[in-house]
Amino acid sequence: MVGVHGIGQQLASAESLRKAWLPALREGLGSSGECLPLTEGHGDLEVAFYGDVFHRAGQTLAVGDPMSAAGEVRPGLEEELLRAWWEESARVDEGVVSPDADTLVRVPASVQAGLRALSLSRFFSGLTMRSLVSDLKQVSRYFTDPVVRAEAVKRVRRAVGPDTRVVVAHSLGSVVAYEALCASPGHEVRMLVTLGSPLGIRNLIFDRLLPEPGAWPGGTELNWTNISDAGDVVALVKDLRPAFGPRLVCLEVHNGSHAHDAVRYLASEKTGAAIARGLDVR
Repeated sequence: MVGVHGIGQQLASAESLRKAWLPALREGLGSSGECLPLTEGHGDLEVAFYGDVFHRAGQTLAVGDPMSAAGEVRPGLEEELLRAWWEESARVDEGVVSPDADTLVRVPASVQAGLRALSLSRFFSGLTMRSLVSDLKQVSRYFTDPVVRAEAVKRVRRAVGPDTRVVVAHSLGSVVAYEALCASPGHEVRMLVTLGSPLGIRNLIFDRLLPEPGAWPGGTELNWTNISDAGDVVALVKDLRPAFGPRLVCLEVHNGSHAHDAVRYLASEKTGAAIARGLDVR
């Protein structure tokens, strides 16, 4: 089994993520009725780590450089994704004012207002504006920096060997895993499990996929289960079947106040059942 992490993991490592994911995987498998011998060794789960590809050398701000987080959000994909997150946060959280809401003092549909609204939402609770900007930029760099994209995909392709039967991918990692599998014809993966995936977001994500949007990431033996939380703002589109076809199974879970948390997703009974199906233990 290969795990593929999401955004915001640039300071983590394959081993630290593996230690966090293993207990959750055991819980999910156990709650599904399966008790696989997942161990602390390196034989059952390998994490394809790519977080470090987003590291950049420290830079010194010159006179006139933007000091605010808002000033670092670039027009195009970053601003559009910020607005998409803002609109979805307003939809699922009544405490977040919509960017299009008519109030006594109309909320400006600006980057600063969007970052402020998201930082005060339940979904992004605890994240600073700079952390939000960092997450936006990681998504943007994946799609606009061919070196970053190629290296992330290479890490996943290298981790997926002839004995890999299941790939479990969270958040942006679902995009990397999808493209890696599409670029690996003849792979032996039987189950792709995507968690909190943004793959279905037209224009911003789906239309940018390589080699082509909507391609099935494997042969006839590959099954694909997509799992999302109704309150997961990152997984804007919960049903991926219109984009990738009716063979894809889409399920919903409830992760409580941590709707996008990878560990919550992994510990779900539905995630455990999908993994068990891929490992042929049912």
